[in-house]
Amino acid sequence: MRKLCFNPKTPSFALARNSPSSPQSLVSCPTPPRLSFSEPTSFDEDSFMEEAEALILKWNPDSSAYAKVTSLFYQDKTEAKHYINCVNQLHQTMHSLLSYSPSSHKLILAHNLMQIAMKRLRKEFYQILSMNRAHLDPESVSARSSRTSANSSSSDYDDDFAAEDDDIRAAGDSISEVEQVSSGAMADLKLIADCMVSSGYAKECVSVYIIIRKSIIDEGIYRLGVEKLSSSRANKMDWDVLDLKIKNWLEAVRISVRTLFNGERILCDDVFSYSDSVRESCFAEISRDGASLLFGFPELVAKTKKLSPEKLFRMLDMHAVASELWPEIESIFSSDYNSAARSQFLTSLQRLTESAQFLLAEFESTIQKDYSKSAVNRGGVHSLTIQTMNYLAILADYVNVLSDIFPRDWLPLPKSAPLPESYLYSPESDYSASTPALTVRMAWLILVLLCKLDGKAKHCKDVSLSYLFLANNLWYVVARVRSSNLQYVLGDDWITKHEAKAKRFVANYEKVAWGEVVSSLPVNPAVAEARAVFENFNLKFEEAYRKQNSFVVADRELRDEIKGSIARSIVPKYREWYNALLATVGSVRDLTVREYVTFTPEDIENYLANLFFFGTSSSSVSSSSVTSSPLRSWS
Repeated sequence: MRKLCFNPKTPSFALARNSPSSPQSLVSCPTPPRLSFSEPTSFDEDSFMEEAEALILKWNPDSSAYAKVTSLFYQDKTEAKHYINCVNQLHQTMHSLLSYSPSSHKLILAHNLMQIAMKRLRKEFYQILSMNRAHLDPESVSARSSRTSANSSSSDYDDDFAAEDDDIRAAGDSISEVEQVSSGAMADLKLIADCMVSSGYAKECVSVYIIIRKSIIDEGIYRLGVEKLSSSRANKMDWDVLDLKIKNWLEAVRISVRTLFNGERILCDDVFSYSDSVRESCFAEISRDGASLLFGFPELVAKTKKLSPEKLFRMLDMHAVASELWPEIESIFSSDYNSAARSQFLTSLQRLTESAQFLLAEFESTIQKDYSKSAVNRGGVHSLTIQTMNYLAILADYVNVLSDIFPRDWLPLPKSAPLPESYLYSPESDYSASTPALTVRMAWLILVLLCKLDGKAKHCKDVSLSYLFLANNLWYVVARVRSSNLQYVLGDDWITKHEAKAKRFVANYEKVAWGEVVSSLPVNPAVAEARAVFENFNLKFEEAYRKQNSFVVADRELRDEIKGSIARSIVPKYREWYNALLATVGSVRDLTVREYVTFTPEDIENYLANLFFFGTSSSSVSSSSVTSSPLRSWS
């Protein structure tokens, strides 16, 4: 310990900053007798100084081999309490001497004894922290304590200290050995910290605490798999690698906040409850680097130039977890000393919001820029429809976080967006001013998709195919909404309206594709016209069937509905003509009749039952299907 120039008028209580050695087992040093120290009812200053000097020098590691290798608090808790009381009384005596006898040799002696005592207590403080790293892990501390009990008044502590050992022993059946050791260590640390801080040696006490406990936080975060990442390195990473780091962060930040930081907060509050400023500055110091690393990660990821379609979902995942943890973070890092940690966390939240808004806008742009022609030539469900609806269905699972991220006034919907005639309405006209922004935004994105599909339908080789293409895709859209949380976002009215529109597309398809077949069968059968009617029907039916059977109706329910509707339009009329002819000629086996009656009503039914068969197995898409990697093509 360094020597100090002592000025009686302005005594300095600073202590050298050398780290004491860890305790070693006593081998041959004789054990000195215990010195009893108690405050006399009538204070005798001379007697007290003698007793204090004897007790403090007994545990001076520089003059006693026994004291050098033995822990006061481990060896004798009762004498440890006497030692603390002695130091506290010595501090009061120094103040008393300073007021009435500033040049007294007693004051110099008291100061020297205080220096020795502080070195001893600093050594004890270090030893307790070092030897109890496992017992003072944040998880154990979090389970044992609460911040309310940690902030209790230090004035009651002396009374509690004597009873605490008894409480620990009595509770041996209900708490674990780890918790018993943890409780005892926390009590010892608090006793020493109270004494050192009240005596003006807070800096010496805190420096030891920071060395030990900061390493625990840093090591804990490292073990959770969170590492320092530069912006340039993040941008160079493959998305799959960065995605794994994000998933790891989602778990690590929960554990860090609720166990690591919370446990350290509780321990720090308990140990340094004597002084608010010491407590808060100490916690800020031990948590600063770890909090900066954890709380800055979302901002770093949000700023990367990766445009993988999964990135939006990861931004929403991080935003959801961050929003969930914010009340706890605000409580744990509540003081002005921790303002940087809170500010970093809020900045990350803002960057996540901005990134999510940008990525959703990019998603809309990607829909509008799609020029693929898959499924158009056969009328099936377009890959753009499948990918877009899968994307939106997953987004609908984030309804709560999306509602926070997208306020009503965020990026107003385009007023002059080019909408085809068949879609001359917009979400804004369908919803009131009180409609949630997310509902309007989702409806708009689906509208953008439908407009894009409408444009693709114009490239179909005939009109019937364009209607079937639109019916297939809109049916898939409605079915996907029904089978996901989109139904709650968009509402029943939206589903009813678009389902009706899909049915109108089906009706238009039937009219264009099968209209000539139906009209080839006049209402009132006339036997004299039978030959011409049947020959015309045969020609129209075979032509329509050959063309339509190469088309695709992906959804089984829609396929059965279309086939049933076509059959109801054709078969009864055909049966009526067939039966009328049969009543006249007696049998269709007549050679003359067989020349123009190619099909029986049952034949027509069977053909229609097998309609779209050839396009089904290779192109069937369930209304609730999700591709194994539905978003890959968006990157």
